[in-house]
Amino acid sequence: MTSTHAFWLAGRQATGETAFDVTSPWDGRLVGQVSVPTEAQVEEAVAAAYAVRDEFAATPAHVRAAALDHVSRRLAERTEEIAQLISAENGKPIKWARGEVGRAVSVFRFAAEEARRFNGGEAQRLDTDLGGQGRLALTRRFPKGVVLGIAPFNFPLNLCAHKVAPAIAAGAPIILKPAPATPLSGLILGDLLAETELPAGSWSILPVANDKMPALVQDERLPVISFTGSETVGYAIMDSVPRKHCTLELGGNGAAVVLADFASDADLDWAATRIATFSNYQGGQSCISVQRVIADAAVYERLLPRIVAAVEAQVTGDPSDDATDVGPLVSEAAAERVESWVDEAVAAGATLLTGGKRDGASYAPTVLADVPADVTISCEEVFGPVLTVQKVDGEAAAFEAANDSKYGLQTGVFTHDLQTAFRAHRALEVGGVVIGDVPSYRADQMPYGGAKQSGVGREGVRFAMDDYTYERVLVLTGLAL
Repeated sequence: MTSTHAFWLAGRQATGETAFDVTSPWDGRLVGQVSVPTEAQVEEAVAAAYAVRDEFAATPAHVRAAALDHVSRRLAERTEEIAQLISAENGKPIKWARGEVGRAVSVFRFAAEEARRFNGGEAQRLDTDLGGQGRLALTRRFPKGVVLGIAPFNFPLNLCAHKVAPAIAAGAPIILKPAPATPLSGLILGDLLAETELPAGSWSILPVANDKMPALVQDERLPVISFTGSETVGYAIMDSVPRKHCTLELGGNGAAVVLADFASDADLDWAATRIATFSNYQGGQSCISVQRVIADAAVYERLLPRIVAAVEAQVTGDPSDDATDVGPLVSEAAAERVESWVDEAVAAGATLLTGGKRDGASYAPTVLADVPADVTISCEEVFGPVLTVQKVDGEAAAFEAANDSKYGLQTGVFTHDLQTAFRAHRALEVGGVVIGDVPSYRADQMPYGGAKQSGVGREGVRFAMDDYTYERVLVLTGLAL
């Protein structure tokens, strides 16, 4: 696991003139070295993708579907190997890494299915008015062009899959940039794509440094940008290319709302367990991890000790250990940032109920109560294993508190009442409302994205395909309808 890894340029392996180290956030060991493409090689990849765009768009659906099916199967066959790689470069506990590979298996399978049924065309009679007699409109979707996919570190395989698989399914060439901290998992996809019969040039995987990205973002041959990452970077990209199509999946400040009717011991045990698990999974480094608990006063006193106990039961330590629930953050700097935010909140009057300690890149699962509304951890995405708990009076106050954020990705609402569920769906300013569970639930085939500062557009295979394509109408004349 310490060899130098080539990148993928227009479907073939290549190396540049320099390389960088990928190290484990858990123990600092060298996981691998990754070759960096030169500017000339990046240009070659872009030119190849642009040149093949019409050919790839016209590739038969069965060819693209077969390639996607192949990647899905090969990911499944290599699950343990890839999970170990994810855990090594990312610090993700091995059980969560295995789950991530399983999700990527599904993403490519979903994409194969969508490739077979996408763009069948929708016919519309135009003779509803006199001038349209004998005319029929047939609407189909066509790729907007080459996709530039920019992936983050927190799901280094699956979020690369969410860029690559829909693009291939839609017939759009893609250039993928994996995160500098975790490029090895994305490069694995190149190993599998190279085993298929996709046209040369239809895909490249380039571990380009972040400071080299503005030129790619500005390149007119890349009209579609799919970015997952921070709010600051995402909106800077969109502002710099206002005429391009940008799909942005940005930050969150996920709330779990526990309402008064969710009151039995079994209910509260379930809510506490789910909240504890999904405030800490991936080290809290998920846009939809539970960061805020908003509990009705009727259940707050019984729920809070359950949450603290469930958080304290999370097993921290070596991510390669099957028993570990919470591993390190991606870097020591990330853990130091989380530490500073918690310290700021406590200094401002928050009550530390558990956790609050850092050891290198690891930060102990933490619960805070009585957190002032104006401290950083209340306003921003913590992206670490930290949970705040707030008491409110009634449903309206709970929904108002959940909406009191610049972010709007997903919210979980613990309730048994169907009418409440529909009211939540209407009232909450988010991209997804999850009833009876935490906001961290995501099925990879469903539309996924946010409102407010959480981004624009949607992921989820078919919905990303819609983003990567546009409608073109064909009007047929002189038909006997």
